[in-house]
Amino acid sequence: MGKKIGVLGSGVVAQTLAKGFHAKGYDTRIGSRDAAKLAAFSEESGIAAGGFAEVAAFGEIVVLAVKGSVALEAVKLAGEKNLAGKIVIDTTNPIADAPPENGVLRFFTGPNESILESLQKAVPSVRFVKAWNTIGNAFFVDPVFAGGPPTQFLCGDDDAAKAEVARIVTEFGFAPEDFGGAQSARAIEPLCMLWCIPGMRGGGWAHGFKLLRP
Repeated sequence: MGKKIGVLGSGVVAQTLAKGFHAKGYDTRIGSRDAAKLAAFSEESGIAAGGFAEVAAFGEIVVLAVKGSVALEAVKLAGEKNLAGKIVIDTTNPIADAPPENGVLRFFTGPNESILESLQKAVPSVRFVKAWNTIGNAFFVDPVFAGGPPTQFLCGDDDAAKAEVARIVTEFGFAPEDFGGAQSARAIEPLCMLWCIPGMRGGGWAHGFKLLRP
């Protein structure tokens, strides 16, 4: 049995990752502000559901998979005491409520800020790592592309945490790339915008990014 994984969120991103961890042998639980919202999912998947704090306390590694605008609130509800010292994989993007413009999502962050940085600053005892924010949920687990495994861009201030997340995303079928400290999320988070443009403009959603070297 793999490490205990706590997934915070009730939407499709959270549910897809929870199913992925569960299928790969991790002891997985999923949490929501209102655990009752996950009753049907829990029954169908066999993954136990609970509140944010309960699931955060359970997980040896925690996945933050909520709407970007409530990321910090979710972390606070989970409780710093339940997350201190743990790896938290931040999958969130700062997507604004305003509609896209010509296929381009609007962000509520500026070019010199990111959700990951704001989380790390607010809760320094947690080892945040950015991942799973640059590809659609249909390709979160064992993606298959003609060009081989897509790149999973990672960043965060803790090298050991990034190494562990790199191991996990490799297990999920990606090629990890460590892009440095939390500030790199300023570049990685907007890749969500770029990934969404083809789909928003009618070109489909079946694509991923790959970093190429000679």
